[in-house]
Amino acid sequence: MQLNDGYSYREVLTTHKLGPSPQTVFSYLSGRYRHSAESDWQARLGAGEVLLSGRTASGLEELKPGQELIWNRPPWPEHDVPLHFGLAHQDGSLLAVIKPSGLPTLPGGGFLNHTLLHLVRRQFPEASPLHRLGRGTSGLVLFARNRKAASELSREWREHGVQKTYLALASGQATWQQYDVRAAIGPVPHPRLGMVFAANPEGKPSRSTATVLEQRPDSVLFSVDILTGRPHQIRIHLAFIGHPLIGDPLYAPGGLPRLELPGLPGDGGYLLHAAQLSFIHPVSGERIYLQAPAPTQLQPGGRAPEPSSG
Repeated sequence: MQLNDGYSYREVLTTHKLGPSPQTVFSYLSGRYRHSAESDWQARLGAGEVLLSGRTASGLEELKPGQELIWNRPPWPEHDVPLHFGLAHQDGSLLAVIKPSGLPTLPGGGFLNHTLLHLVRRQFPEASPLHRLGRGTSGLVLFARNRKAASELSREWREHGVQKTYLALASGQATWQQYDVRAAIGPVPHPRLGMVFAANPEGKPSRSTATVLEQRPDSVLFSVDILTGRPHQIRIHLAFIGHPLIGDPLYAPGGLPRLELPGLPGDGGYLLHAAQLSFIHPVSGERIYLQAPAPTQLQPGGRAPEPSSG
């Protein structure tokens, strides 16, 4: 593990955030950010890590709307992950990079420097990601290099003009050659994780088309086109039709989260790859087709992963 650079978490307080009752710095932080215990916030305040409107906070100050609250988090060790990416396309407006499995796209979950965003911005400081892939998912990620490209491509994404094809290795024996999956996706309660996205009839409309590329003895290789972009959509939709991804620690058949988790939801272990992207270039107006070579296990005829002994 390596120490990162640390990070300053900033927020401007509003009436909505503070609520109707008076709050101190300590009561606000410990009540709003419960990922840390009260003792952790006391220690951070004692170490002078928290600032209120530019001054070191003791924790007893009463908060008012409009004040700026900052937690200067010291450097912390990040887990080792693949620290590289491939370049699939580059021009003055956009970048398309190939993310390895295991590398988070954006900061979060204890990751800051060990992210695709940090690595890309070392070479292209102006780059802004237009979407994200889960940590365990490999393949194409698109970045804009200026505001015009970001605006045009974001609009195209909202209007479903961007075509996305994934490769996924799932469990079981397929009954059909193609599946049109339209299970709605939304948050559901989980006893350990709080709220997680899953198949939920009250969630947002979602649609995927899964086509069988190869049936293997204990698994099936799918090509999946997603027509919407919900969180964990492919993992949920394949699980919904009875084919959860092999090695997925979170989703069980039916598209709901497992109550007993064999690992952390962010762990890898499953094989999902963003193989193709197609979109209209924001400047030239031409349709761009991009591909990212798939891992061997996600190629027809490729070797399936060895069964886990755990």
